[in-house]
Amino acid sequence: MSHTTRVLKSEWTKVRSVHSTIWTLAAAVVVSIGLGALICAVTASTFDDMSTVSRRTFDATYTSFAGMSLGQLAMIAFGVLVVSAEYSTGMIRNSLAAVPQRGTFLWCKVLVAGPLVLVVGLITSFCAFFLGQALLGEHGVGIGDPGVLRAVVGGGLYMALIALFAVGITFVLRSPLLAFAILMPFFFLVSNILGSVEATKKVGQYLPDQAGTTVMSVVPEALDRPYGPWEGLLIMAAWTAAALIAGFVVLKKRDA
Repeated sequence: MSHTTRVLKSEWTKVRSVHSTIWTLAAAVVVSIGLGALICAVTASTFDDMSTVSRRTFDATYTSFAGMSLGQLAMIAFGVLVVSAEYSTGMIRNSLAAVPQRGTFLWCKVLVAGPLVLVVGLITSFCAFFLGQALLGEHGVGIGDPGVLRAVVGGGLYMALIALFAVGITFVLRSPLLAFAILMPFFFLVSNILGSVEATKKVGQYLPDQAGTTVMSVVPEALDRPYGPWEGLLIMAAWTAAALIAGFVVLKKRDA
């Protein structure tokens, strides 16, 4: 068995053995699907009361993903816990003693966490879509309609990238409290404010979550971005890559 394979098995064992990481993934699924279904049900019952402009720009696909605004916080928590669990317990010293190649240590953690959050993200996205469209009834769309499949797959990719972004940032900060204190308010409040206020909108729309959510939209007028869905996802992927590279640099230069 190669050294890298042993490290991958070790990282998989860590993820499975920390119950909080499993619960955060479960919370991401339940919150995203449940809140999305509730919003779709309310939207269906009040659709006729909406303004003409709102009905014309209504994005049924994006509406079914409304719960991801909270579900992403659970994915961020997963990304933080995957890294910080070792720092908070002091096990990071043992891990780096066993795997002195710090690049191997970080990327094996990413290779374990990445596919896991991608699978969870895709399951969440498809379930949220089909349940949401069923509740929207005549106002819903089908998976074969133009742009819909891209948006649903993009929803899963978005959830995976937001978790990996949190992994990179936590490697930089190393403290679970600091990571939660920065990431949670930023994605729950600050980013939305920056993306909505006219004075900061041009900058805010290039933040990772503001750009990434574009891929989940089918009606361009619904989000009003100066770039397309795949371009938005690429912007988010660039943020994620930058966070992971920064995490690698910090991990390589600092002691545990």
